[in-house]
Amino acid sequence: QVQLVESGGGLVQPGGSLRLSCAASGSIFSIWTMAWYRQAPGKQRELVASITTGGSTNYADSVKGRFTIPRDNTKNTVYLQMNSLKPEDTAVYHCHCNRLTFEYWGQGTQVTVSS
Repeated sequence: QVQLVESGGGLVQPGGSLRLSCAASGSIFSIWTMAWYRQAPGKQRELVASITTGGSTNYADSVKGRFTIPRDNTKNTVYLQMNSLKPEDTAVYHCHCNRLTFEYWGQGTQVTVSS
């Protein structure tokens, strides 16, 4: 069993930045592919960014060039650095990990981009 706890959400003005953190426990962190998903009201959950055990990253087209997903295996933590935020980035952001047929989700953290 893996526990994922997100933090760092909040209210930010358009053009601002936030860094989300996801702390993992209960397993060897480095073996898991980590990802961030988001779900806006009335919309389906969508993949924002992912990072493999080898460090390969993948980003949704809507966030390319603005978001990055570094991971620190020494701290069992994955981050989502969000820059140049837009109102359409408003959503609940969930941390996710997967390996083979196993996957786990965090509870989510709210990000609101508004003036």
